[in-house]
Amino acid sequence: MQLQTQSFAEKYRAQKYSDLVGQNKAIQEVQKFLKEFPKRKAILLYGPPGTGKTSLVLTAAKENNLEIFELNSSDLRNKAKLEKILKPASEQESLFKKGKILLMDEVDGVTGTDIGGVPELIRIIDRTFHPLIMTGNDIWQSKFVELRRKCKLIEMKALNTETVINFLKKIIEKEKIEENIHFLRQIALKSQGDIRASLNDLQTYSLENISSLDYLEKRDKEENIFHILKLLFQERQNFLGLFDNTKMSLDEILLWIEENIPKEYKNETLANAYLALSNADKFRGRIYRQQFWRFLLYQNIFQSAGISYAKKYPNHGFVKYDRPKRILKIWLNNQKIAKKKTIAQKYAKYVHYSAKRALKDFNTIKIILKANPEIQNKLKLSEEEIAFLEK
Repeated sequence: MQLQTQSFAEKYRAQKYSDLVGQNKAIQEVQKFLKEFPKRKAILLYGPPGTGKTSLVLTAAKENNLEIFELNSSDLRNKAKLEKILKPASEQESLFKKGKILLMDEVDGVTGTDIGGVPELIRIIDRTFHPLIMTGNDIWQSKFVELRRKCKLIEMKALNTETVINFLKKIIEKEKIEENIHFLRQIALKSQGDIRASLNDLQTYSLENISSLDYLEKRDKEENIFHILKLLFQERQNFLGLFDNTKMSLDEILLWIEENIPKEYKNETLANAYLALSNADKFRGRIYRQQFWRFLLYQNIFQSAGISYAKKYPNHGFVKYDRPKRILKIWLNNQKIAKKKTIAQKYAKYVHYSAKRALKDFNTIKIILKANPEIQNKLKLSEEEIAFLEK
């Protein structure tokens, strides 16, 4: 079924300028840049994710019959790789078309040291025979000071809610999806101007047959776990901060990753991903056995960057992720028992009788502790243990 094998974001990627919504000024600036090249040799498209930066460049190449040479900065972080790949591409002529555009996606990932990628990128701009277009979300970092001076900066703004709604209306008509305007508005509000996110949500919610969602849950406040998995499995980046905006613990996220790895990875990449996950689980075990909480850093590295770099190239297509089943239930139950045990042990020590007996009498002890905050303080119960008593 087409709905399950191809993502809406790819299926409805712009093919011509008129397909790009809400970015007329940026389109005009790109057209002007290509027309006047080499008066200025590079531009930097910047703005929030999902505003169509990459789509605009790909569309410009098609509209002008130009070859596109596309690179991702996550694979070209340093000087050596830029010299090996981007530099020759900037000097060689196109074989089949009248010219070419060099597209460097996600320039945020280039290193900025004296021997790093940004100085080499500036040197390539000075010598390039072809227009170089870079895209980025955060181009105001100090490492980009000189690069900004070399480039024409073109902003792509987040789309307003009505623009996103009108775009989604066209999609549901083409896909023959029955959704009301209220639901489309919820998706548009939650997307916060990210057209790609709105398409992903529309596709996911249509498959799940969900009729409402919490549009007040801001995307930049708490990342949806399905969105996190999509980034982790389909992009290829270090992603060390990927889990920062979710309330889920690393342990719970690990279970989601374990459940869905086989849906995205096969053969060697599957083995690499499971190896990374097993290393994350080793550090998780050391944390709980030895209370070495500094190992959280290593658990995070293996289950974020380790999983993402298990593949050689980014993946594409739409995959429907599953919630963890039996393992999640076991883990949640273990978490519940663990808190029960620690509270019982603290209480037993306080009243001078066995922890085993305290565990057996826990229902009575829970009532006592719940009604006496002063005893909770004397036992030095953690916030999680206090919250457990309230349930």
